[in-house]
Amino acid sequence: MWEKYINAASVDDVLPVLKQYKSKARIIAGGTDLMLEMESGIKTGIDVLVDISRLPNSNLITLDEDGIIHLGVNVTHNDCVGSKIIREHGLPLALACWQVGSPQIRNRGTVVGNLITASPANDTISALMALDASVKLKNLDDERIVPLKEFYLGVRKTVMQDDEMMVEIRFPALSADEKGIYTKYALRNAQAISLVNVSIVLKMDGDTIKDACITLGAVAPTIIHSESAEKYLQGKQLEDTTIEQAAKLSAMDANPISDIRASAAYRKKMVEVITRRSLKAIRDGNNVKIMPAKPVLLRKFTQNHVPVIHETTIHGIHDPIKLTVNGQEVQYQPQNSKSLLRLLREDGLLTGTKEGCDEGECGACTVIMDDIAVLSCMVPAYRAHGTKVTTVEGLANNEKLHPVQEAFIETGAVQCGYCTPGFLISAAMLLEEKESPDCEDVKQAITGNLCRCTGYYSILQAIERASIRK
Repeated sequence: MWEKYINAASVDDVLPVLKQYKSKARIIAGGTDLMLEMESGIKTGIDVLVDISRLPNSNLITLDEDGIIHLGVNVTHNDCVGSKIIREHGLPLALACWQVGSPQIRNRGTVVGNLITASPANDTISALMALDASVKLKNLDDERIVPLKEFYLGVRKTVMQDDEMMVEIRFPALSADEKGIYTKYALRNAQAISLVNVSIVLKMDGDTIKDACITLGAVAPTIIHSESAEKYLQGKQLEDTTIEQAAKLSAMDANPISDIRASAAYRKKMVEVITRRSLKAIRDGNNVKIMPAKPVLLRKFTQNHVPVIHETTIHGIHDPIKLTVNGQEVQYQPQNSKSLLRLLREDGLLTGTKEGCDEGECGACTVIMDDIAVLSCMVPAYRAHGTKVTTVEGLANNEKLHPVQEAFIETGAVQCGYCTPGFLISAAMLLEEKESPDCEDVKQAITGNLCRCTGYYSILQAIERASIRK
């Protein structure tokens, strides 16, 4: 693991580090990919982590006077989900972000990070490719704009150099005569990688398709266009026979592999199926109905308001970490590079936060950091320096249980109890976010928390009861 952790206050402080250390340095923002890659050994030889997650104004989503949407380097998936600009003028991206992982992952994972990881199954890549996005890359000596279609060289391979930083994503806003959608097919509805995904943008002239863009994910080493379907749709209307033929052409353009999750033949068939569904959804106006009007984000605000830092700090692996935990200012002296989860358990002796999967799948390690529900196993310990963290031990107020805790007891929502702290934190954050969540809100709030005992019914009942009582 790393030996030096740099909390950067500006891009100007990042670029010299990249130039000096090159492949031995890695930028970290959300950490939802990089932490796993380091733990699993995919990324090795990293001596320096450069944390950019608190750069000023780096999480802004703006629409300029030329009709171009700009995403800062720290725009998270939930920033896009909650953004009026993205929902109205970049719907495929909003839909793709909404289907990434879980609320906790969407709160930390950045769109830039998703692009850089360069997996052909990543949700946002095909959506941004369909939106004709470009990225801005910068190093100490120069900067360049690269169209996303030219950014990828293969699976997990891009044109980025070791000393470059991606500082922005930009794409033209969809106009009133353009309609778009992103559709994902996976083995379950949350916390799942795409078996295939399809993004579509159609430019309409009344009921006639003037231009079409169809991108396919998880069916080739990189995101690809279905060029034959795009060409076929031009000048046609979205009639059933047209949709059927376009779906078949999309499947013919796919070149998937067989792996543990699906065979190549199955993937090709599902490309046809979800292309058909997507085109029908656009025709029938259902593309805008996929996301709820007020989606659950598990945080107190729509646009991410992470406290910034004004001076770059450098931490060695033995330097103290100062933060506020459950209302108390504390200082920990970790003995090695570790995650926030292990810092809380091993140094803070707060064992309520559980280690289940240690890879962002189970939600047992969920905590609240600066008013955001996050997975502590995916947060580097030094990222918590200067933050406010609430664990399950901090939910009770003056020895009075939180309404969610009381409701879990009353409804028997606890069996083995290992997953319970994560559920309690997610539920408490939901009640902070929404005064009267409905059943669908509750279900969305716990999509990042897994339970193998209860069957979830008593958990849902408990959260609904707590919301009424609060």
